[in-house]
Amino acid sequence: MTDTPRLPEGYEISTDPARIDAARVHRWLSTDAYWALGRSREKQDSAIEGSLNFGVHDTRSGEQVAYARVVTDRATFAWLCDVYVDPAVRGEGIGTALVALVREDLRSCGVKRVMLATHDAHGVYAKLGFRPLERPDQWMALALG
Repeated sequence: MTDTPRLPEGYEISTDPARIDAARVHRWLSTDAYWALGRSREKQDSAIEGSLNFGVHDTRSGEQVAYARVVTDRATFAWLCDVYVDPAVRGEGIGTALVALVREDLRSCGVKRVMLATHDAHGVYAKLGFRPLERPDQWMALALG
């Protein structure tokens, strides 16, 4: 975990909310992400507005190619969610570099714990230091809908 993965040449990461392509993010998540299938545009826009957002952009075209959202107080706790890489650029290391940058950004704020849930990407996150909960019996969830 000492090496921080870097984005491939020709890509950049931005946290500028104005650079998030909300329509593209909504299309990706609502049609191709198992955890957000059918999510409404209104719900997605609200989630974006209330979160810290990270977009990866192709520097040649300006097009957004990946996204991650963090729900956080930027002091003690963060929830990493909605991590998505466009299928056209998967396998280039963009997702790993994106999550590494999120990790470093949160670390610089003093956040001590970052949570996430994944069904199929445990290996990707493990490379960046994420581990299963040591005491899952101490955690609870409230499902409201």
